[in-house]
Amino acid sequence: MKRVLLSVMSAALATVLLSTPALAADKKDKKSDKEGWKQLFDGKDTSQWRGYKATSFPAKGWRVENGTLRHVAGEGGGDLITLDKFSDFELRFEWKVSPGANSGVIYRVTEDHNASYETGPEYQVLDDSKHGDGKNPKTSAAALYALIACNAEKELKPVGEWNKARIVVKGNHAEHWLNKKKVVEYQWGGSETQKLISESKFKGMPGFGKNSSGHICLQDHGDDVWFRNIKIRTF
Repeated sequence: MKRVLLSVMSAALATVLLSTPALAADKKDKKSDKEGWKQLFDGKDTSQWRGYKATSFPAKGWRVENGTLRHVAGEGGGDLITLDKFSDFELRFEWKVSPGANSGVIYRVTEDHNASYETGPEYQVLDDSKHGDGKNPKTSAAALYALIACNAEKELKPVGEWNKARIVVKGNHAEHWLNKKKVVEYQWGGSETQKLISESKFKGMPGFGKNSSGHICLQDHGDDVWFRNIKIRTF
């Protein structure tokens, strides 16, 4: 009788444990891994990153802090790029900034020029309320920086709160997502995009937007910014 009772109790305990948020989330993460997701930053490990035009992770400027990847204002360090290059992908990440802060996530980046933004398009990371770039829709948060503004679906969290972001690139088709809403969609290399480039700061950068594959880059713009839960899957 004791064995039967213990067996019933164990089954009940297992059911309770599996229904808790922590274990449910763990189960979901394992499912995500099976769907082809690769962790670029899991809250601890920086081995998937190095400095732009460097061979290792920066000794200053970037640090792991409470499960986040933080750039510390005024410490330098330069941009971070992934070890691997990606062509067609979906990138998911969360970000938040300090008041007035500016950063960005740049993709299909190569190291053929002096700066990452000379080759790759940028998902803007910004405090729209206090930074000057927030006054221009084309340079505000989640925009295709300096080229395409977000649509009316944009909902930005207040400074200090986490925003959920996605960048999806398939061939020449690209999308920016912010807090579960698609806010930018464009055809890279199309006539409309090329016209926008010719009228922008990028017109004098011959390598801009020419690459079908490249690194993911986290920008050091000199301010406090935090990233977490960075993962990618390729198509």
